[in-house]
Amino acid sequence: MITENKKQEILKAYRFRHACKVFDAHKKISDDDFRFILETGRLSPSSFGLEPWRFVVVQDAALREKLRPACVGAQGQLPTASHFVIILARGEAGLRHDSDHVMKMMKEIQHMPEETVQFVSKIYKSFVETRLEDNDRLIFEWASKQAYIALGNMMTAAAQIGIDSCPIEGFDPQRVISILHKEGIMNGNDFGAACMAAFGYRQEDPKRPKARQRLEEIVEWR
Repeated sequence: MITENKKQEILKAYRFRHACKVFDAHKKISDDDFRFILETGRLSPSSFGLEPWRFVVVQDAALREKLRPACVGAQGQLPTASHFVIILARGEAGLRHDSDHVMKMMKEIQHMPEETVQFVSKIYKSFVETRLEDNDRLIFEWASKQAYIALGNMMTAAAQIGIDSCPIEGFDPQRVISILHKEGIMNGNDFGAACMAAFGYRQEDPKRPKARQRLEEIVEWR
């Protein structure tokens, strides 16, 4: 019974969640609740356990206003969301097999013995060279795909505690990164902008119920 109740609770959260375009600007997420949301992002899985992301939480109203011209898909969310997150993904410089970040993750975070570091590093180097063709763009896109895992987990976690969200892709990555550089938030070119997410409380309920294809239309058993 406990398992069944938990399953229904999770499904209820998925049905509750929708891409909120405008939030109630007067309602704020508590520090404790938003830390919980960020923690689910931090605990998300990543390829080789490299955690190729960084979460920039933009709370300053003036900075949000500077971002608006570069974020066509966030015009309603930037001024009204309780919390606004830019999710960055690492590029080639930070994801080379011998980069400081990769070595830190293997040695200091995952605490691999030196012989394991050498073994995994060799496999990872081969992966980057063959699957990603040692190509800067492909490496960033690979890191961005992982950032979306963190994004999905954060939105689901938010929905489970009654907090709304909206994933955002409608922005100019170069302009956003340029703004973050000018504001002193970023230094160097280790990261690019992968996606964004706004969190808060809906101003009104969706006008239409959630519409999805039937499970039988998207699942094939063999």
